[in-house]
Amino acid sequence: MAGHTPRPRRPATKRARKQPVRKPISRTPEWLAPVGVVAGVALLVGVFLVIRYMNTPAPPRAIDSTSTTAVVAAITSLPASELDQVGLGSATNPIKRISGSLLTDSTGKPVVFYLGAEFCPFCAFERWGMIIALSRFGTFSGLQATTSSATDAYPNTPTFTFRNATFTSHYIDFQPIETSDRNGSPLQSPTAAQQALLSRYDTSDAIPFVDFGNQYAFTGATYTNPGILDGMSWSQIAAALEQPGSAQAMAILGSANLITAATCQLTGQQPASVCSRAIIQAIEAKL
Repeated sequence: MAGHTPRPRRPATKRARKQPVRKPISRTPEWLAPVGVVAGVALLVGVFLVIRYMNTPAPPRAIDSTSTTAVVAAITSLPASELDQVGLGSATNPIKRISGSLLTDSTGKPVVFYLGAEFCPFCAFERWGMIIALSRFGTFSGLQATTSSATDAYPNTPTFTFRNATFTSHYIDFQPIETSDRNGSPLQSPTAAQQALLSRYDTSDAIPFVDFGNQYAFTGATYTNPGILDGMSWSQIAAALEQPGSAQAMAILGSANLITAATCQLTGQQPASVCSRAIIQAIEAKL
């Protein structure tokens, strides 16, 4: 056919033989996969334990009974002249006069009622001043060292607890209630009569709360910065209280003088060796 150029023919070729597909050879050791699973599980467990540890309150710092006795003896035998020198110090005065008949126990002694909790840092601070003040009217036994909560404000504030303490006095009947331990677990409950005081005078449910014979009361600590005790041991705090110009002495001994003055109002100014001191008389005039 004119004008037609035939398509060139391709040389014949042999059909390639189909080779079987080989499965790739893994270079990863067979033991690695299960080890990886175990490692992953271990990592998750480790993370869980770290989170749990971070959210678990630390135990209170240890102090043996001998040290507790020595510290209590030191702070309850401070010279009256030093307390006089501090006066109100840096303590605030939340003590208010309340109207009511004098509250006494079955023997006729006026009652000082305290409500607090071991987890509470402000209670932790206030107990130092209360122990010093009330020891001017009687004797404590059974005080135990502890710290406030590790997870609250001002964590691990060194203090003592009234949980198992007893107080012997010719002048007053001290009735303490610690409602919870440092982890928030329930401990003690107020009596019906004590609850009536709380319902009347502690309407905000704040702690610490202290009632002096239904004549005076205060809610909240007499010092607003328990952080001044941060990082200190009980012995270090006791040593600081022997220095009238220290921040700890100005706050704690000032608080002790306030509590002393309110208590003297209940006892008819007895004992005279305490209540007749000029600084106590001056503070009483301001209550």
